Amino acid sequence: MNEIIIFNTEINVSGLIVGLYSFINIVVARKICIIGEYYFTKKIWIAFLIFGLICILVSLLCDSIIISTILGITGFTYLWGIHEVIEQEERVNKAWFPKNPKRM
Repeated sequence: MNEIIIFNTEINVSGLIVGLYSFINIVVARKICIIGEYYFTKKIWIAFLIFGLICILVSLLCDSIIISTILGITGFTYLWGIHEVIEQEERVNKAWFPKNPKRM
């Protein structure tokens, strides 16, 4: 299923799939962190915690290795996002990122 045959050689693309997903997931999670802090303050960390724990729990119950891996990576990325949301507030205070004018 995760193998491609090129020139009579089987190539396992599982690592490529998971690696590409990890890269995209980190970029998206960072953007969600920035946007979430902008609109909801650092209180959005609770949503990151719940989503991360749900992903990890589902990854433990999943039969597919690739899907389980992707869910595990997603879960731990969003758990790390809790730290990033808190740090984002400090970046806003340093004027590295714009502050939401509606939250003055």
